[in-house]
Amino acid sequence: MEQIQQFLPFILMFVVIYFFMIRPQQKRAKQEKQFEQNLKVGDKIVTKSGIHGKIAELGETTVVIETMAGKLKMERSAISMEMSSALANK
Repeated sequence: MEQIQQFLPFILMFVVIYFFMIRPQQKRAKQEKQFEQNLKVGDKIVTKSGIHGKIAELGETTVVIETMAGKLKMERSAISMEMSSALANK
């Protein structure tokens, strides 16, 4: 019984860390993956580096976006879910 009481604070700390840090991060990663899969040609997006454009082509892991400067090829993961959603809601 005394051994359980010694480890109880560590167990509680792990539970708190799981629910406040690990679980929300997993949920966010799942939402970003869903967002990347739902992209389609013609969507207006903003990249994580702040580049605005419209999707011209979609590949398996890459995307070609059309900007005012021309076309750029980049990874799908470079598209910001939050900024693109905010742009779509304007």
